[in-house]
Amino acid sequence: MATMKAIDIKDGKGPIENMFFTEMPRPKPTHAQALIKVKAFGLNRMDLLQRMGMYPVPPQAPKTMGVEFSGTIEELAGESERGFKKGDAVFGLAYGGAYAEYIAVSTHMLVHKPDELSWEECAGIPETWITALQAMYLVGEFKPGKSILWHAGASSVSIAGQQLSVSDGASATFATARSDDKTEFCVKELGAKAAYNTQTEKWDESVLRDTDGKGVDIIVDYIGADTFAQNLNAAARDARIVNLATLSGGKLKAGQTDADLGAFVRKRIRFEGSSLRSRDEAYQGRLRDQLVEIALPKFRDGSFRSIVEKVFPWEQIQDAHRLMESNKTKGKLICTIP
Repeated sequence: MATMKAIDIKDGKGPIENMFFTEMPRPKPTHAQALIKVKAFGLNRMDLLQRMGMYPVPPQAPKTMGVEFSGTIEELAGESERGFKKGDAVFGLAYGGAYAEYIAVSTHMLVHKPDELSWEECAGIPETWITALQAMYLVGEFKPGKSILWHAGASSVSIAGQQLSVSDGASATFATARSDDKTEFCVKELGAKAAYNTQTEKWDESVLRDTDGKGVDIIVDYIGADTFAQNLNAAARDARIVNLATLSGGKLKAGQTDADLGAFVRKRIRFEGSSLRSRDEAYQGRLRDQLVEIALPKFRDGSFRSIVEKVFPWEQIQDAHRLMESNKTKGKLICTIP
């Protein structure tokens, strides 16, 4: 049986130091899958949670971490999507398994790698850009002329989201972040109209000021408890609040319970949670198609950027996780496999 190197977790979960290299069987592609020799993979915050045993991994996912990658097709199963062949350079989204030399993944979730982008840039696109597309269009119901606010503005999904919003005619694109360096990045590098430091200002009041009291039409939030009340205040009438994570905690505590719940009725607000990894292949495949249609041409001509903060050789996976935990990054962390 052919084997491969992969990154595993001692005891199945634990701190950074529990990650180690191991040998495991090389996956065999079935049905519509392809076997990919991985060149690079992207890190995501869900990886940190999964490592600690705090992320609900889909039943079809392998235990190995990693959901986005770039590489070359080594083998195709009999039902694979037309248009792919052995040797093709691709990038894609998986339910897991990218922290390894090889990954078996549905061809419905693969995209041909543009010559204009590096392996590292492509490895940082699938999870973040597809999540941004899902939050903005499918859940948030974005249309040109609407305003939108992206929390955690220097995070990878919001970096993608701000570029999408500006490109597709948002009346105004806003962001929040936890430092002046990051808010400046959102305005100068991503085109946000304004970005607010959540540590030094009441960002919801700033949004109302900058929208002449109207509020913002769509809010994409990963924070949870700490932003719940302010989201309701900053939301416009008929606003959509899209919640993708609860980084500040999933339960409201004392001091967070002064939220104006009447805003739900008065403003006709819709608050909706969503996730991507738990979706079925057909749903994810539609988003793959949207990525190819909307974003790929703009990556080719340079209008969109896959912003990579730092590239690590995969032997330094522990250092990569430490940097992600520091919350000091502006863009993707990528690991490469020789």
